[in-house]
Amino acid sequence: MKTIKSTLFLATFLLATGLFAQNKAFKVEVIGKGDPVLLFPGFTCTGEVWEETVEELSKKYECHIFTFAGFGDVAPIEKPWLPKIKESVENYVLKHKLENPSIIGHSLGGVLGLWLTSEENSNYKKLIVVDALPASGALMMPNYKSENMVYDSPYNKQQLAMNEEDFEKMALGMVPYMMLSNEKQAMVVEWMVQSDRETYVYGYTDFLRLDLREDVAKIKTPVTILAATKPYGKDVVQKNYEEQYKNLSSYSIIYAEESAHFIMFDQPEWFVNQVVEELK
Repeated sequence: MKTIKSTLFLATFLLATGLFAQNKAFKVEVIGKGDPVLLFPGFTCTGEVWEETVEELSKKYECHIFTFAGFGDVAPIEKPWLPKIKESVENYVLKHKLENPSIIGHSLGGVLGLWLTSEENSNYKKLIVVDALPASGALMMPNYKSENMVYDSPYNKQQLAMNEEDFEKMALGMVPYMMLSNEKQAMVVEWMVQSDRETYVYGYTDFLRLDLREDVAKIKTPVTILAATKPYGKDVVQKNYEEQYKNLSSYSIIYAEESAHFIMFDQPEWFVNQVVEELK
């Protein structure tokens, strides 16, 4: 399979065959044939994060690979960013008449999957959540309250005012904690640096504002969670996951013992095998 990062030939081919879709809220590449699978990347990431996964899945599934507005080469949209993405995904599924699609979502993409499947009358066949919690803000902040996550905050103003050099230094400091593999770190840093700054700031506010700990009780779709244990250790991770998912009536969780946040980069073969098995 050619790399998901579009070459001119691939872009021309996809356009000619109708396998490329542009929406204000995201771009989608469609590869393979079979039952539909929606692949949502994490915050700032492009659909290329799923390259190795799609190489295998596209043999049996129709893979819809998303890149969200403000990231990669997709133009930004006005806030509220995340609610608009959710609504647009729902419209995309209806427009393309995707029957009982499965969802694979990493980080923010996993939270988006939880949000979509928690809606009444959702028709998703399977949800695979990759290292994501229903309320990331609650894990990060003491005395967390969703309503306190506002756009006009001193922290957001600081992030918006940061020059490109300092922003890149920040990204370079963050990424090594997200993966053990050195091979893909530069690519993830590049995604962060090239992201639209307002999307990075306000979109992350949307992400932290979202608290689905109660709403997951409404999910009827079968859920599998792939959880990384690095750098905090399995005991800490297990406690956090059990606490945040306690209202989800039924799910299975598989721990990636030698992986940080980007499980698909740290253990690509293990990751693909787990995804393939869970989609069967």
